[in-house]
Amino acid sequence: MSFEAWIGREVRAEDRLDEGLAHRWLATFDLTRRHPAIMPQGIHLALCTPEAPTASLGEDGHPARDDSPESFLPPFPMPRRMWASSKIAFHAPIAIGAVIERTSRIAAISEKQGSTGPLAFVDVSHETRSNGTLAVVETQSIVYREAASGGQALSPPPLGESKFSPEGWDATRTLTPDPRLLFRYSALTFNTHRIHYDAPYASEVERYRGLVVHGPLIASLLLQLAARELGENRVRSFAFRGHSPAIAGEPLHLVMRKSEAGYDLAAFADDGRQVTAANATV
Repeated sequence: MSFEAWIGREVRAEDRLDEGLAHRWLATFDLTRRHPAIMPQGIHLALCTPEAPTASLGEDGHPARDDSPESFLPPFPMPRRMWASSKIAFHAPIAIGAVIERTSRIAAISEKQGSTGPLAFVDVSHETRSNGTLAVVETQSIVYREAASGGQALSPPPLGESKFSPEGWDATRTLTPDPRLLFRYSALTFNTHRIHYDAPYASEVERYRGLVVHGPLIASLLLQLAARELGENRVRSFAFRGHSPAIAGEPLHLVMRKSEAGYDLAAFADDGRQVTAANATV
């Protein structure tokens, strides 16, 4: 089946960044309100979230896909879905009380053969406006993979004996994302993917070693590290890519350093396995 017909499909959504959502975002990350009206960067990830009815969700918790004109994402036969990467341009800060409009468009679709089987990639372009002003442009890459087999080894491997070293990084932060943080972030972003809250499903069906920390949750934490070091709403471009799953209940090391092009950021597991790579400009 060809999926070229999905390229160019658009959906539009409206929202409002009210006081309640602002407080819940700050509380989730233990942040204090530094500005009376302007929210930290990353808040756009909790705006114009999917609103699919519960009855339309698939087994994994994502909205089911089919070949109807109403299906925004193409119905690839591969059932496993991951947020692979994002490229984000911040044009203007988002204020509490702002009316939000988002247009999402399928920008590209590709398929290839990976080492573990067929893969499908979908690039979705999101344009977010705040009170009519362009605020954020993001291109999100989603990857679809085949179902995991029952005998497949759990991913990622157990933590090794080596330890992460912060040597060579200018700024660091270590935290342990636990199920409470994952639950709150899922609620903020209306993300019902079961790998983030259903431990038996995550291990038995998708063959993860535990609950998986959301890729955009790690990206949000990296943006907060940048804000701590550089000041609020200073980042102009930010790109991140997942390298390996981060597991809830295990230490996560966030790091940042100056580079020729701007700043390098990353997240590492406790044994030094790289979880996420990112870069930013200001």
